[in-house]
Order: sequence, then C-alpha cells, then structure tokens
Amino acid sequence: MKDTIVIAEVLKPQGIRGELKVRTLLDAPADIRRFKKVYIGGKEYKVLSARTDAQAAYLALAGVADRNAAELLRGAEVEGLRADAPALAEGRYYIVDLIGCAVVTEHGKRLGEIADILPAHTDIFVLKEGDKEYMFPAAEGVILDVDVENRKVVLSAARFAQVAVEQDKP
Repeated sequence: MKDTIVIAEVLKPQGIRGELKVRTLLDAPADIRRFKKVYIGGKEYKVLSARTDAQAAYLALAGVADRNAAELLRGAEVEGLRADAPALAEGRYYIVDLIGCAVVTEHGKRLGEIADILPAHTDIFVLKEGDKEYMFPAAEGVILDVDVENRKVVLSAARFAQVAVEQDKP
C-alpha cells in the first residue's frame, strides 16, 4: 500500500497571505487538522494552520507565502501520510487502496479492474477491461465483498447488470 493518500484538492487561494481553500476528500472535513505535513506535486509542506467551515477547509503551508504562490497550486491534489489519517470504520476504504483491484462476480467471472472512483453521495466506480469502460454506483447490493489485501472486489452479477453503464470511447 502507498504511504500517502489523497486527502484534498486545492480549489483556490484564500486571501493574500498564501492560504489555500481545499475540498477535503475525508469522511469528516475536520480530520484534515490531523495532518502535520502534506505533499503537493511530490513536494513536502509543513502545515502551519488548518481550519474548516461548512463548505471547505483552509490550509496555511510553510513555503506558500502569498496569493501568487498559492495560485500555482490551484487544482492540485493534496496528499497526507497514511499514518496521520484517521482509522476507517469497518466497510470503509481509501480510494487509493481500491484503484487497480480486480473486479469479479460472485461466480468468479472477471469483469476488469477499478480504474477510478468518483466521489459522490454514492461513489461512482470506473471499471476498465481492455478497451471497454463501465461506470457503476456503489449502490445497495452491487458490491458484495472488498478484499484490499488480495486486491479483489466481488460484485453481484445481477445488480451490476442493472446499474452499470458502458462508456462510449471517442
């Protein structure tokens, strides 16, 4: 498993002193305060302060002294050390741990592998097999088992057929 996980996305600079407004990808936005350092574009930044409100979180980072420096980070992923991340409840997983997992039906038929997960109220999984791509929600009854250790996700074949949408390739 990777030592870092994506915890946020930089939305924009906040103010003139280099603070960043970020969209957290954690279950509880306030959990971003647990991280003492973050990584953006592979570069380590010490977290000087972190605060949250109902819409976003705000980070002040060492080395990001003004609005111009913060603007350069717009749209970037913010990673944190897995060791600093809060423990997950049973049945919850970090997206980075699911990417690349093989997807099979309960009968053992391979459907492909997870290429991406789009965070939403009900996460949308992107499944690729060869040149085909499918999207399906993590709706009730679709995902039967997740085995991160063995890199395998088991789906209900019937529910998958009901909810999956094949994506057109240009």
